[in-house]
Amino acid sequence: AGRDADVDLHCEENNKAHNTDEISVKRLIVRRGKSFILTFCCLSKRQNEMKIIFLICNGPGPQASQSLKTKAVFEILPANAAGIGWNARVQAKSSSSVTVAVSSPEDACIGEYSLSVKRGSSSRSIGKFVLLFNPWCEADWTYLPQERERQEYVLNEHGIVYRGQSNGIQPMPWTFGQFEEDVMDICLRLLDVNPKCLRNAKEDCSARCNPIYVSRVLSAMVNAADDKGVLEGKWDGNYCDGVAPMCWSDSVAILRRWDQRNCNCVKYGQCWVFAAVLCTTLRCLGIPCRVVTNFESAHDTDGNLTVDHYCYDLGVTPNAKDSVWNFHVWVEAWMRRPDLSQSSQYDGWQVVDPTPQERSDGTYCCGPAPVKAILEGHTNLKYDVPFVFAEVNADIVTWRMNSDGTKTRMFSDTKEVGQNISTKAVGSYERMDITRNYKYPEGSAKERQVFEEAVRRCQRLTIRGGISDVSPATPDVSVKIVEVGQSINGKDLDLSLSLRSDQSKPLTLKIQLNARAVLYTGFSISNVWSKAFEVKLLPNKGAFPREVESDLHTTNAGLACSPCLRMGFLIKSCFRSTGDSVLPLIWVFALHLLI
Repeated sequence: AGRDADVDLHCEENNKAHNTDEISVKRLIVRRGKSFILTFCCLSKRQNEMKIIFLICNGPGPQASQSLKTKAVFEILPANAAGIGWNARVQAKSSSSVTVAVSSPEDACIGEYSLSVKRGSSSRSIGKFVLLFNPWCEADWTYLPQERERQEYVLNEHGIVYRGQSNGIQPMPWTFGQFEEDVMDICLRLLDVNPKCLRNAKEDCSARCNPIYVSRVLSAMVNAADDKGVLEGKWDGNYCDGVAPMCWSDSVAILRRWDQRNCNCVKYGQCWVFAAVLCTTLRCLGIPCRVVTNFESAHDTDGNLTVDHYCYDLGVTPNAKDSVWNFHVWVEAWMRRPDLSQSSQYDGWQVVDPTPQERSDGTYCCGPAPVKAILEGHTNLKYDVPFVFAEVNADIVTWRMNSDGTKTRMFSDTKEVGQNISTKAVGSYERMDITRNYKYPEGSAKERQVFEEAVRRCQRLTIRGGISDVSPATPDVSVKIVEVGQSINGKDLDLSLSLRSDQSKPLTLKIQLNARAVLYTGFSISNVWSKAFEVKLLPNKGAFPREVESDLHTTNAGLACSPCLRMGFLIKSCFRSTGDSVLPLIWVFALHLLI
């Protein structure tokens, strides 16, 4: 193995030295910025004295170009000679063989290379090899200093994906399988069929020196929304013509199915499946990464850093474009960002999200967005920082739609979005909370300062009503609804509602309770129950507890079909009577039950 006529590629030795032997020891797979050895054997005296010229080509054959760094031509240098870029030095020499160390530049394009040699007037191919990113090389943009973290974020083929809700986090084992025999070739095929490569292969292959570019391309290619991507997303619960997202537990089966179907998408995925498959592809190509879950994750569709909810009389609330998901899963990839700053200010973890939510530069992809930029509210930076900032730190603003067509801001929640941001800990299966990497403590002056900075930097924002009225007024009536017993699928829900007035006069409230079955994405699929009643509150006292007799079975609510549904009970509209006037009040309250 490893021989091509009179050339020994030393596949096993080279691959072990380059941390790629888990992929294969039968083919040459190396990392950029680190030398690998080749031995020319059975040379005659005349051949040993001739110059050997290497020709290395990456990409679409004859289109390879030295100016685009997809082609290199170089001679073997003496052992003590200095070399830059692609170079080869004599490492050992005998009367019938010569061993050379071939070095690639730290910014070489990744991918499969053809290797040819020229001796005298004759030239021939001696084989192929694959070049990957090198997080062990300090000059590589993917360099990760700690060996423990490299073992976890590059070499670990198994991990944990977190789902559920903020007060009920559920770990799910996942097999990434980035070193399975055919996964690397599938990842390279993903790059070759991406729309940018199909439009201009020369430029695309040349750009593969850059982990920023490669991660963005893979973010688009893991979903099939607008290309020959891997996974089709579906959230409506009907998966009869494919595989339900919750049935997947490893990336390899998905990638192989896509490859075997000649790049036709696999059905179906949701956010955690998209993220896990992206994690596999990034680790396989040498970009350190980890899967991250954000609980109470906002989806801001119009880029104003708020989630806007609207309600009408009696609590009727249509599905809004903006929403808050029980959880959302993305990937953090580790790389430098010299495109954003000459310093290391934005280096490190970058959010890369393959779930097709909103278009970025015309394509369903997201990132890489520097986590450090998200923390500081630097929303003017690329890529997609405003969108990710909103996911972890948007304000939820509730509007009352008036009969004359106008709307009134009723309430703002500055704390719900972005909770318990989680990833697997290094070297263990414990959960690590990384919320502090994304946002300052909720309720702190610094957090509000960063929010205003995010608004200021994001030039396309139009904050409805201005920043000054985002903070909610202190309500004079408190509302509390709690779960009396444990929620069990197929059983009635037992809830208790209590109200308390801090007013000095008696109040009469009209209460409208609505229950809806809601997907984990925040999208309402059905109204399942409602109840209206009136209650009088005495000054500075509480009225009730009162049981909410829902007569509501969770199976009838549609909750039996998927573990990713939640039940939201919302008090959407109340009216406070004071003398002859009727003043509108509104509370938004949700009891999320993951059945």
